Amino acid sequence: MTNSTPKSDNNSTQNVNPLQCLASAVISGGLGTGAYLLMKSIAETFASKPIISDNVFVVNISTAVRALVVGVVAFAACMCGMVTLGLIALAIQVTFQRFTNKEMSEEN
Repeated sequence: MTNSTPKSDNNSTQNVNPLQCLASAVISGGLGTGAYLLMKSIAETFASKPIISDNVFVVNISTAVRALVVGVVAFAACMCGMVTLGLIALAIQVTFQRFTNKEMSEEN
């Protein structure tokens, strides 16, 4: 087994590029939008096809499974949306940090 030491966070933050953040935000936003449209389609499909059964147990399990499927896809859409917002905020933060660091170096 090897004993690895953690790298400095200073080098990793300098390699962050606002353009990379925004490109990743576009990808994540596209995935989130696709997940939302998929969720909408699944919900409409489930709503248009009622559960036909005389057994109460079958109706309850089917309802739970339908809710679970829609919920999982909604969770994926929300997570992609939060990642998109976080990446946009990171791009703004990195941009501000680069401008403030340039101003600090010019003053010294």
